[in-house]
Amino acid sequence: MAKNKFDELDRLRGTAAPVTSDSARRRGVDAALRAYDLAENPSAATQGHADGRRLIDRTMMFWREIMQKKLIAVPALTGLVALPVAGLVGWQIVDDYRAGARPDDAVVETRAPARERMQAPGEAADSEVPSPEADAADKAVQPAPLQEAAPPPPIAGLQRDTSAYHQQSMSQNRMTLSAPAMAVPEPMPMPPQARDRLEGFDGNPVRAVVDDPVSTFSIDVDTASYAFVRRSLKEGRLPQPDTVRVEEMINYFPYGWPAPRDAEIPFNTTVTVMPTPWNDQTQLMHVAIKGFDLQPAAKPRSNLVFLIDTSGSMSEPDKLPLLTNSFRLLVDRLGPDDTVSIVTYAGNAGTVLQPTQVSEKATILAALDRLEAGGSTAGEAGLREAYRLAETSFVEGGVNRVMLATDGDFNVGQTSDDDLERLIEDKRETGVYLSVLGFGRGNLNDQMMQAIAQSGNGTAAYIDTLAEAEKVLVEEASSTLFPIADDVKIQVEFNPVHIAEYRLIGYETRALAREDFNNDRVDAGEIGSGHSVTAIYELTPVGSPARLVDDLRYGAPPAAPTTTTSDELAFVKVRYKTPGEDESRLLETPVTGANMVPSFDAAGEDQRFSVAVAALGQKLRGQDALSGFGYDQVLEIASAARGADPFGYRAEFLSLVRLAAALDR
Repeated sequence: MAKNKFDELDRLRGTAAPVTSDSARRRGVDAALRAYDLAENPSAATQGHADGRRLIDRTMMFWREIMQKKLIAVPALTGLVALPVAGLVGWQIVDDYRAGARPDDAVVETRAPARERMQAPGEAADSEVPSPEADAADKAVQPAPLQEAAPPPPIAGLQRDTSAYHQQSMSQNRMTLSAPAMAVPEPMPMPPQARDRLEGFDGNPVRAVVDDPVSTFSIDVDTASYAFVRRSLKEGRLPQPDTVRVEEMINYFPYGWPAPRDAEIPFNTTVTVMPTPWNDQTQLMHVAIKGFDLQPAAKPRSNLVFLIDTSGSMSEPDKLPLLTNSFRLLVDRLGPDDTVSIVTYAGNAGTVLQPTQVSEKATILAALDRLEAGGSTAGEAGLREAYRLAETSFVEGGVNRVMLATDGDFNVGQTSDDDLERLIEDKRETGVYLSVLGFGRGNLNDQMMQAIAQSGNGTAAYIDTLAEAEKVLVEEASSTLFPIADDVKIQVEFNPVHIAEYRLIGYETRALAREDFNNDRVDAGEIGSGHSVTAIYELTPVGSPARLVDDLRYGAPPAAPTTTTSDELAFVKVRYKTPGEDESRLLETPVTGANMVPSFDAAGEDQRFSVAVAALGQKLRGQDALSGFGYDQVLEIASAARGADPFGYRAEFLSLVRLAAALDR
């Protein structure tokens, strides 16, 4: 009997550790499929552990089987058995961990097969190892083709990147597996099903100048789209086309456009006409506007109300924790005489902090630190309370602004975009501006955020990392907080003698009727201190083979130009209001041959880089005009025009182009 035991041990000692089995690989595929199904049907998800057995179940069964067979009943054999048993135990843990773990730092709950489910309360323990028949049945099942599921959002709260969180998470896993009790950490929660609300829109069409010679739109200094696109690409997926607003991508970057000499004329307009890099038969007309930059001594006092969404959907690390740390950065930027109030809203709205001077910074930061997420989303009540506080502590001649921070989920009170727009339109008459800061993914109501920002003399940004919060709220605090011009509209008239067709790149959601340009009652965008605004048109010259629209058979020929306009390609008009005024002012800029450069490379670095950004945005939207223009060509333009890049934004753009190229195959 003893001889047989030693024979078994000798055979066990000489057995090589098996490679990962087909069964383990199948379990990994099954886990991925179940995770995808769970993401498609979040109601099926339950709290706590997944209903599959924990990673150590098989190990415990293996150990129990050995104990029951009394293989180590003889003390003298304990040392001989320990090493091979420990090897098999370790191999089984690694095998199970590989089968159940995701390739990134997020752990996803999965439903295990019936034979591997955790026992219900009161149910007898199941000590049976899966039978060979069951494994054979598994092998007979061929999994369906995998469909790509959206990866979970990265944890981007308190650090600039996820490395610290990842290291902490993996360290906890290692500690847990090696603990004497062999307890397994709670799995991270399943990312929410993607329920982002996006405003769908079509790209601007090519327009014939003889039929429609005038283009009118509201300026846009929002940057939310670029940050959202960046997050998508860094998570390994192409962004949805409706998240790509090309003008917001272009205007994300600081440019060195010539600034006005003084505040009497709040901004300066620079126009450059250059060959189109993606079409030899067309030209680009680049319109750049630079706002006057207020000096620190001239900056007025600020009265800010932080309106913070603390509903249950904000509980994720890249929402409320990131939000509070972002506002801490802004508070550090404010002057001691500035005022901060805090309003939160969940099931109802409440004032967390009455208007408090920043000289009492500790009080403001303590109020931020106390915030917790939970409940539904009474956004309308929060807006009303925030505006009430802003009006109560209104600063004449100063900055009065509500800063709404949310994932956009309003589900209590007025919840439709139209109702909220009307509410914001009424409140903007009080002189209180609005900034909208979006956080998180999966529940983001981008459509609502854009609507109320445009209706409330406001701007919209998307905060996905603390670095982005620093850009928006610290580096660009002046342009974010201090308006220098309201209701800024652009109107361009093209001369049919020289230009046959045109296409505005971006600004689809900012289009205005021709008659709106001179109507001071029509709201438009705002420009902050030092803001840059860029618009790019693609032009088809008369006689170019690139024309897409035929002449009308019975249409009248273009009118003969007058002597004074014969060399004009276009005429650019900008209308704006000085903050606090009701009557607009007008700036005019003729575009002539003097604005043209002979080659694309002869244009300035900033012009060329902004064109590269416009090209990437159009490719991500699937624009036909860029179908023959590759990502490598976008990268070549951006690399050559990178220029000064003190904050690394342009270097990051280059990496995004590479990511898009790798994903768009």
